[in-house]
Amino acid sequence: MDRRHFLAASSIAALTPALGQAATAPAASLFRHVNFHSDGLDFRPVEYAVRLQEIAARDAFAPDNYSRGGAVEALETKFATLLGKPAAMYVPTGTLANLLAVRKLAGTDRRVLVQAESHLFNDSGDGAGILAGLNLLPLGLDSADITLDEVKSWVERSAGGRVQTPIGVISIESPVRRRHHAMADFDQVQSICAYARERGIRLHLDGSRLFNLPLHSGKSLKEICALFDTVYVSVWKHFNGSSGAILAGDAGFIEGLYHQRRLFGGALPQAWPQMAVAADYVDSYEADYAKAWRSVEAMMALLEKDGRFSFTRLPNGTCRFFMTVRDMDLDTLVQRARRNGVFLANPDKATSRFTLQVNTSVLRSSPEALAQVFSGP
Repeated sequence: MDRRHFLAASSIAALTPALGQAATAPAASLFRHVNFHSDGLDFRPVEYAVRLQEIAARDAFAPDNYSRGGAVEALETKFATLLGKPAAMYVPTGTLANLLAVRKLAGTDRRVLVQAESHLFNDSGDGAGILAGLNLLPLGLDSADITLDEVKSWVERSAGGRVQTPIGVISIESPVRRRHHAMADFDQVQSICAYARERGIRLHLDGSRLFNLPLHSGKSLKEICALFDTVYVSVWKHFNGSSGAILAGDAGFIEGLYHQRRLFGGALPQAWPQMAVAADYVDSYEADYAKAWRSVEAMMALLEKDGRFSFTRLPNGTCRFFMTVRDMDLDTLVQRARRNGVFLANPDKATSRFTLQVNTSVLRSSPEALAQVFSGP
């Protein structure tokens, strides 16, 4: 644990005796564990409390009022700048961010093209239809991509029916969680967006894990976001807040949207406990994520020399890769890793394969130490 976190842990212990016992007793183990299963640092409750207290104690810190002003406004401004959008708004969940964006973009054109594997289609129930009266049309089954030909087919079919029902919005998710965080092909996305612009169709990006894309696609955040009218980014996945999302777009789009946020029950009386921690991780994330991948690649090289480990990466992948283990008891490996502060998702025992995810927690260790944890004595 670094000195800053140690001091924060000490101060929170003085403020709250009950929490103090929890925070100081394991102080040597705070902010040390490595996980290969989440998008971020996976703070334990005490760790999150320590970070939140540290941030709230800063002289310049200001709380929000019903999710407006203070720390919330500062985070909105930060994300708007990084994404190259004029304005942004905090929303308590990504599900609501997607709904608000697509609902407003659609206007009276209620048909929306989405990926069949997207969060909006799969993980929101029929919320878009029930809550916003939208008709989602899924494309690209079992793929991270939808093609321009698929889009054109549905646009022409919708415009040419006996009752004209034009496509109002195309929503694209990238990376796609249900495809092991594979990214949508940028050239394909670019061609779809150009076609949509010609037809007056609005565009939304579900960029929950957007900040991983520059490393793998070679495209900057602003270059990606410029293709879309609106973009959503998760606050908690990479940036370690406890909840929340940022929805960014033109000033005219964001202006007054907080009324719809309240309409759907998303105006938290105080949002700062959910998102204040995230501000400390946004600016450095891209560089830290790149360092994390370099560390993991060095670890993989060491383990491949062992002979019992092999690795597979998706050709259009981002943060996820796979490790196959031979001549080793998998349960023993998982338990040994846990004893050493390294946490893994359960393996597929039929294939002896682990699904591993790269995040910045790997920077808490070295490639050599991590390889030793996996290979054992």
